[in-house]
Amino acid sequence: MDSKRTSTLIIVGVCVLLSACRDNPTIISSAEVRSPDGRWIASTRTDQYSGPGNAGLYTTVELRRTSGQQSPTEILLFDQQETGEITLKVNWLTPTHLEIAYTKHPVIDFQVVKCAGIEISVRNLSSESASTPIVR
Repeated sequence: MDSKRTSTLIIVGVCVLLSACRDNPTIISSAEVRSPDGRWIASTRTDQYSGPGNAGLYTTVELRRTSGQQSPTEILLFDQQETGEITLKVNWLTPTHLEIAYTKHPVIDFQVVKCAGIEISVRNLSSESASTPIVR
């Protein structure tokens, strides 16, 4: 085999290997809940990652304004590798208080308690019975 053919095969092999390692999650679920005054949206998204060394199941909660600068801010990240899929209940208690309730004891990797004047509380429902609608 000549060196040109060998080089081509190596380049193709590296490209295939690198494309297989991309971190493209599968979106399992997503939902949005608007604040009572309509100024904010809390959104949830559960992503499943797969592949060697990067497999995982994560749920992210983000907060964004409905007008003006609309880039979302991550306020909560659940790592569900041990617990599997969880159930979330997202509820605006007031226009400035967002409550996020969950089941199954996932690991909380990241949590914000206040963002842009919005108080954010997190509650475990595993020992309670949830009688209100659940956002999945």
